[in-house]
Amino acid sequence: MKEKKVSFGRVFWPSLTASIVILVIIGIVLSLIIGSLIGDTPQYTVGNKAVLHMKLKGDIGETSKSGINGNSLSFIDEFGLADILYGLEKASKDDRIKGVFIELEGANCGYATAKEIRDAINRFEEAGKFAVAYNSGEAVTLKQYYIASAADENYGFPSSMFEFLGLGAELMFYKGMFDKLDLEMQVVRGSDNHFKSAVEPYFLTEMSDSSRLQTERYLNSIWNDVRSGIGEEKDIDIATLDMYADSGMIRRVNQAEEYGLIDKAMYRDEVMSIIAEKAGVENTEDLNLKEFKKYAQKKFQNNQKIADGKKANVAVIVAEGAVMVEGEGLSSKKITKLFRDARKDKNIKTIVFRINSPGGSALASDEIWREVKLANEEKNVVVSMGDVAASGGYYIASPASKIFAETNTITGSIGVFGVIPYTGKMLENKLGLSFDQVSTNKHAVLSTNEKLSEQEYAMVQEEVDFIYDQFLGRVAEGRGMTKEQVNVIARGRVWTGKDAKKIGLVDELGGLKSAIDYAAEEAGIENAIVQYFPKVKKEPWMELLESIEEQDKSQSSLPEDLGKLYQRIKSIENYTGIQARLPYEIIW
Repeated sequence: MKEKKVSFGRVFWPSLTASIVILVIIGIVLSLIIGSLIGDTPQYTVGNKAVLHMKLKGDIGETSKSGINGNSLSFIDEFGLADILYGLEKASKDDRIKGVFIELEGANCGYATAKEIRDAINRFEEAGKFAVAYNSGEAVTLKQYYIASAADENYGFPSSMFEFLGLGAELMFYKGMFDKLDLEMQVVRGSDNHFKSAVEPYFLTEMSDSSRLQTERYLNSIWNDVRSGIGEEKDIDIATLDMYADSGMIRRVNQAEEYGLIDKAMYRDEVMSIIAEKAGVENTEDLNLKEFKKYAQKKFQNNQKIADGKKANVAVIVAEGAVMVEGEGLSSKKITKLFRDARKDKNIKTIVFRINSPGGSALASDEIWREVKLANEEKNVVVSMGDVAASGGYYIASPASKIFAETNTITGSIGVFGVIPYTGKMLENKLGLSFDQVSTNKHAVLSTNEKLSEQEYAMVQEEVDFIYDQFLGRVAEGRGMTKEQVNVIARGRVWTGKDAKKIGLVDELGGLKSAIDYAAEEAGIENAIVQYFPKVKKEPWMELLESIEEQDKSQSSLPEDLGKLYQRIKSIENYTGIQARLPYEIIW
């Protein structure tokens, strides 16, 4: 009997069609299941005599972020400053809200962000609401206390340690290790960029005089600001606060109470009784305590939906992270598109550019600079600097019509550098590897396995100096100075926002709210409708993930410190080309 052959098409196409149909059916079923789960979630309500519970723990970014971390297989749930500020503003006008209970345990942000949160708490209290702060955890950090001190009443867990020792910085130097490995880093800085100390650990074993000078200056400036804020709230003079820090006499919460930094060392249940009394209820069981984070995010997300529908007239473009052409951080590919979109949108009358960046790629910085300049020629661009807007972060701010910074923002660092490793001796001495070359021309093979010749080093130096000169020109043009005037305050030097205002790199001291209010007023906008870019949107399936995360927070993931170290190492992959980057990484 002759076997009948079946053609490929008769098997393949029915199988493919069946697979597609099955996938569609599965997708529909999953959508219905997820939809029903989300649909069954009770609507968020506040109720009367409510007290918002603000938990500040973990990283505080510019805007809230939710998603899945592919590296640690954990849930990303980062609270954003924009949500915090908007939530407190709305709560201050909400008759249902009696006050806010601020509970701090390891809040992680810079001092500029901390100051913006403090200012928002003060505005909330000025509206006639109460604010009670509670410091807990193994140790109450200086930054944690700095935020908490803004509240009218401030308590702490009796057994917690209390850190009030001032500010300090420690830098790691690699030269000794490189010498043992026979590894050499060929460093090229702008010809007079003595303050550009990012590369010093590669060829020094301790801080240079320039690096020490600028570090001491900005630490003292931030410390002055922190002391002033605490002193005003607690009615303690600066000299006394300095004495507390120098003596190390305040190491526990009960000592902080003794010397007037907090009102009382109390257990949490005792604090809850105080809050219940302030809310006008008889006992803590009747207390209507609502999660501030959920309240703030709901309010902010609804506001952004309305702004999108009503056609916003103020754009806030958020740029956070290291400057790079493409990638997870402050990508020129993304930011330039956002500026083009805002510039071409006829409804947008003005742009606020929120920058929180230590800099990065010189090329990417110049790409963003161009779009900011073009936008500013059509619509005023007002810059609001966050914790850091330095080096490339300042480069992209320079064409704006007005620059706002907090007193303790880290900025400036106008300078560039390049690093070319020489690995030849290491690979030969440690691994027995050797290399040989063939080329048609003298400089055709520029390899890390061969040291730069004098001529090649001079070529790289010339390129670095060219970019530095361009940087000076960009700043001079934007700030109405000459290159010579900019060079005096540049050379890679880091400044705080307060000092930057004195030397002309910053126009006004203030936070994001001040910048938005100014931009709207200058544009003649009476009713500001603010739209954040990238646009705030939350996929429905994220609600389900959040509920799962809330039910089980005990699942293991990559340790936090190890995860952060991995991200820092991974970011080195983007160090290509000449860098306009902050002299060091600041870990708050």
